[in-house]
Amino acid sequence: MDKFVVGLTGGIGSGKTTVANLFAAQGIELVDADIVAREVVAIGSEGLNEIAAHFGESILLENGELNRASLREKVFSNEDQRQWLNQCLHPKIRSRMLQLINSSSSEYTVLVVPLLFENGLDKLVNRTLVVDISNELQIKRTSKRDAVSKAQIQSIIDSQMSRKDKLSKANDVICNQGEITDLEQAVIALHEKYLTLIRKAKD
Repeated sequence: MDKFVVGLTGGIGSGKTTVANLFAAQGIELVDADIVAREVVAIGSEGLNEIAAHFGESILLENGELNRASLREKVFSNEDQRQWLNQCLHPKIRSRMLQLINSSSSEYTVLVVPLLFENGLDKLVNRTLVVDISNELQIKRTSKRDAVSKAQIQSIIDSQMSRKDKLSKANDVICNQGEITDLEQAVIALHEKYLTLIRKAKD
């Protein structure tokens, strides 16, 4: 792939979306894995048809959309079903993301993936950027945003790659412990760094 791609990741509540939007404000196109994941199971999609054929029509809501709560229930405690679902959807998500990256016209593209390292999608990028905050702040921000219990948030944090492991794999790190102005300055500095790297690669 001849496009320069930055893989943006971070734990729940770390501020990935805010950072991604600050890159977008610099004129950089975003490819968001969460949006693509919803696209590949939209009404009329191959992904949704395969899921309905596998789990039965009861997996659909009355309007024909995927019943996400029902699907979560079916795969949550059943490893075989979870594997089947991942094998069904991951190639479709990956293929669509590559399509969007290839059609991007900005100087580089930011690929926003919550499980960038866990799903091996760091292989698709030139640089990895981790948005880092403390676990305490993750819990505080997420419980404020999503109105879910601290125990639930902690279990999500525990299911993701540890902060230490993420940081060890990162090419670049943005610390999101401070103010939005600090974040803006960090993004602008990295934006300049990426443009310099692209220019050097072309020389």
